[in-house]
Amino acid sequence: MLLINTRRDTLLAPLQAVSGIVERRHTLPILSNVLLEKSGDVLTLLATDIEIQITSSSAGATGDGNGAVTVGARKLQEILRSLPEGAEVSLTVDDRRLLVKAGRSRFSLQTLPAEDFPSMALADGDVRRFSVAQKEFRKLLGQTQYAMASQDVRYYLNGLLLLVDGSELRAVATDGHRLAYASMPLEAAPAELREEGAARHELILPRKTVIELNRLLADSDEPLSIEMLPNQIRFQFGEINLVSKLIDGRFPDYERVIPSSLKNVVSVARTALLQSMVRAAILTNEKFRGVRLMLADGSLKIMAANAEQEEAQEEIEVDYQGDALDVGFNVAYLLDVLNNRSEEFIEWGFNDANSSALVTVPGNDRFRYVVMPMRI
Repeated sequence: MLLINTRRDTLLAPLQAVSGIVERRHTLPILSNVLLEKSGDVLTLLATDIEIQITSSSAGATGDGNGAVTVGARKLQEILRSLPEGAEVSLTVDDRRLLVKAGRSRFSLQTLPAEDFPSMALADGDVRRFSVAQKEFRKLLGQTQYAMASQDVRYYLNGLLLLVDGSELRAVATDGHRLAYASMPLEAAPAELREEGAARHELILPRKTVIELNRLLADSDEPLSIEMLPNQIRFQFGEINLVSKLIDGRFPDYERVIPSSLKNVVSVARTALLQSMVRAAILTNEKFRGVRLMLADGSLKIMAANAEQEEAQEEIEVDYQGDALDVGFNVAYLLDVLNNRSEEFIEWGFNDANSSALVTVPGNDRFRYVVMPMRI
């Protein structure tokens, strides 16, 4: 049966959208596959790892009749990538094999039955819906996702807190050593969310879901529909539908972590600080990645050393006449926040060398970054 006859790009684009979550090795072989389902001239592709499910579709797929089949996602993607742009591609199902033809190229791929492919059902119960611009939500993720933990035994840290509070959407991530907070207004929030005294709604997105959203969302004003369901969340944008399970746990009280009062605040040129730290980081200890920041009147020194007794020192002029400070930080934590901001200046607030530092942006109360000091 001729399943599909279409251009290479018409098939490759939705395949790339869904295949990011496919694991190369899985205890269930069918989870390494992608489900291809044709109905009329619409081709729908679906991939899942049991925790996340992504569906994408495209029109313009001609062929005899309708049908569905599952095939290795990575192999099909690599074949399509290697074909010339604009190539005509046909997919034919024949005796449990998927035959891929393009010009004089022929490929025969193993398949598994479409009826055995697992799919996630949407949970029943209350649903909270709202819509935001794709670029605004992608920006919110970009300001916080780098602070997520990875494979921490405190599983609730291996994700990102998403919180709706009235007409405001907040994102928070922490790995126990630093915390990133960002918020955005929900201008088109539904009435039940905007009502005074409306209950806050919060959930924890898995790390993998956050990374996939950041990869798939466009830097545009096109709408992103978000549905908060019991134990699930659904994102719909363009031709993509992403459903994800949630992390079941209690996120730390981030409001207690963010310092409410600071004795000293200094404004620093972000680019100059970033470049100085990149250079100093070259000579940090590979395991601890520590740098010393020495702040005095009009001067900020950045110092690093390693086990080979090699040293680096950078100095930046700053407009500061407060308490002197000598404190150590993990340079990777500082580089993360500097690389994910675009403003000309950032503000660094502190009380003493033993308490958390707070990085903010002048004139912007919607972003905060807390980082713990370290002994060097």
